[in-house]
Amino acid sequence: ERLRELYAAISNGANSFLFSEYKLCTVFVVFLAGVIVGLVSWSSGRETAIFTATSFVVGALTSMLSGYIGMRVAVFSNARCTPAPHGWTESFNTAFRAGGVMGFSLCGLALLCLYALVVFLAPSFSWGTTAGAMKLFDCIAGFGLGGSAVAMFGRVGGGIYTKAADVGADLAGKVVEDLPEDDPHNPGTLADSVGD
Repeated sequence: ERLRELYAAISNGANSFLFSEYKLCTVFVVFLAGVIVGLVSWSSGRETAIFTATSFVVGALTSMLSGYIGMRVAVFSNARCTPAPHGWTESFNTAFRAGGVMGFSLCGLALLCLYALVVFLAPSFSWGTTAGAMKLFDCIAGFGLGGSAVAMFGRVGGGIYTKAADVGADLAGKVVEDLPEDDPHNPGTLADSVGD
């Protein structure tokens, strides 16, 4: 019963962190899409700029969805790994399968969105010519940029959140209440667990 309460609290904390982070990411993505339209239209034309910005936004949304799926699977599998009654083998298998789900869902989602993007953009270019294919793939490069930008936000933002929660929990627990590190009586430990 206590494990279910902790799972629910960590799940709520992880969701609120992701939604807060993705709000900031959305502002960044919209701003950078505007910058891409401005710069690419200056060098390659308005149509190419709009397609590149569209690819960028699709890549960013794909990365956000993959991050959300990964977080949900990680939190769910952590709750299932903890009460393993028959030793570490069952916990390891659960964690390994969860990692596989995250990896395959990320790759599958990225390939699906990339394929849909190529199918959507290909009629706008002369696909049979080298110049048309090069312009198409220049536009598709925005997909990778969008995915990488959001992944960088997730990595850096998650690291900052983890460290801030860890330092805050340790300071509040050790200095104010004289509790040992990661003591369950320290409410900041829950935020630290969300960050981990």
